Amino acid sequence: MKYYCIGIKGTGMSTLAQILSDLGNEVSGYDDAKDFKFTQVGLEKRNIPIYYDQNHKLDQGMIVTYSVAFNENHKELLRAKENGLVIKKYNEIVGEITKMFNTICVSGTHGKTTTTSIIRCILESTLGCNYFIGSGDGKVTKDNKYFVIESDEFNRHFLSYHPKYAIITNIEAEHLECYHDIDDIRCTFEEFVNKATDFVIACGDNLQARKINYKTKVYFYGFNDNNDIVIKKLKLETTGSNFDLYFENKFYGSFYIPLYGKHMVLNATAAIILCRKLGINETSISKALENFKNAERRFAVEKVNETIIIDDYAHHPTEIKVTLEAIKQKYPNKKLTVIFKPNTYSRTKDFANEFGIALGIADKVFLTEIDSNREKQEDYPEVNSKLITSKIKDSEIIDENNLEIIKEYKDSVICVMSCADVSHILEKLREIL
Repeated sequence: MKYYCIGIKGTGMSTLAQILSDLGNEVSGYDDAKDFKFTQVGLEKRNIPIYYDQNHKLDQGMIVTYSVAFNENHKELLRAKENGLVIKKYNEIVGEITKMFNTICVSGTHGKTTTTSIIRCILESTLGCNYFIGSGDGKVTKDNKYFVIESDEFNRHFLSYHPKYAIITNIEAEHLECYHDIDDIRCTFEEFVNKATDFVIACGDNLQARKINYKTKVYFYGFNDNNDIVIKKLKLETTGSNFDLYFENKFYGSFYIPLYGKHMVLNATAAIILCRKLGINETSISKALENFKNAERRFAVEKVNETIIIDDYAHHPTEIKVTLEAIKQKYPNKKLTVIFKPNTYSRTKDFANEFGIALGIADKVFLTEIDSNREKQEDYPEVNSKLITSKIKDSEIIDENNLEIIKEYKDSVICVMSCADVSHILEKLREIL
């Protein structure tokens, strides 16, 4: 088959393109962004062509799919329609792939990427696995029967998937441009996890996850004693996190992860439970965890002279809060400066107060203007970054192309946070520091 992926540098679309290529298909794609993005590394390894104009031929018989960041009136999508090509939704194609394997679907408002990455790490060193990680990282071979996939609730995409095993890391209000309210979100998660044919693993400390009516066997995990799997003796240290796990009141094992924050311990616990249920022993799990390296843009630490720079994908208030707390765990004696690039006008409007509280953990906060590739400014005329800075003492809006002021904070940890592209911000920081 021939596939043509419009928006191929997007994190999800890049991953899908790589997997389609691994399955023996002929894949090519288009993107508006000519600048280098980390998501194209896997594409280049597979020699997948990326086009930036309309000067190439679209072959008859191509199946076209496109990123949600591209509206239906985009010139390249219109060209595909004019050529009479079959157009399939991104999540529909992903759903077809999930039917081919024993699929482990990792869902949740936060923690999907890290939990999926930890499961991949353990399975790769033991049973083998295919994976789809929403950081532009994917791989499939038909020899591996397990397929672990980050399963996004945006636009109800994950309802197209076919899980054998499902995980819920948490459920919170998010993507309110797609959902009516938290009840609508929870009901959609309920529909999703009840498609699992074997079992579900859910964070029992999360109120919304507890409210679900599970039709499949569910294992609850967390810090609270009413869970099936309980985390105890947690030690958050500057080198990582140590904790014990108890399965149904019986000690299972002590674990170390080179990650920071209680949220990362919860993510690791979900992965441990899944792998234990698949028959992997505690020693193998523990060894894999000790050597774990997280996905791109998840607490990525870099040192430039004497300055620590951290690049993180956090874009929701809860994610920001736990990430900043984790930075304080790792660097307790350093000041913390944040550069936050808000993504989408709707999220900024819905969570302005919560963003203010979460970012307030930092010692100094800078915001850029809002980045949004799927919403129009004219639809949100009153929404801008001042909605957030007005709630944070001494915070400032900064021009992301002029970061000279950051020199004043070179002795602190500087964290750049966004789900939008921040590669140019990081490059400028390296130059001025």
